[in-house]
Amino acid sequence: MLTDLLLISRSYRRFDESVKISQDVLRDLIDATRYCPSSANRQPLKYRLIFDENETDQVFGCLKFAGYLQDWSGPVAGERPTAYIVVLGDETISKFSEVDAGIAMHTILLRATELGYGGCILASVQREKLREILALDERFHIGYVIALGKPAETSLIEPLGQDGDIKYYRDAEGVHHVPKRSLEDLLI
Repeated sequence: MLTDLLLISRSYRRFDESVKISQDVLRDLIDATRYCPSSANRQPLKYRLIFDENETDQVFGCLKFAGYLQDWSGPVAGERPTAYIVVLGDETISKFSEVDAGIAMHTILLRATELGYGGCILASVQREKLREILALDERFHIGYVIALGKPAETSLIEPLGQDGDIKYYRDAEGVHHVPKRSLEDLLI
């Protein structure tokens, strides 16, 4: 059921690096995006799949994880993503669409969850360095990078506190807490 997937599809930032994600699984994730709505049905999004260990190491160096966790510089060896999907906009088709990208990336994460994986959408990307590493043509706008793997952390949804602070945090045991607004807070 969709609601069940939504409740367990969190932004995971630590993974079991011994569990690899194959090119076939990544292709399956992208195949799911073909059915997503697209502005004016232009379908300008393209994807670069990263699953080779040499490439994943290089891509990792272009990313910043978890901006709210100031004392955490990202996953350590053994907890890093085993695959990435670079979300690109082919500007010969249309300018990059944040809406198309959001719909597609959420679809990718829901499908990954369904297959027993997890991920995190990253916007803090050294785009020009990544373009060079992947030898991407200038016509491709680098939008986001989705880090993927087998989750190796617990991420819990909790009600927004009295102080209204929406920042996620980790407790002393390393459990990731994600405050969410109530339904009543969303309805006008």
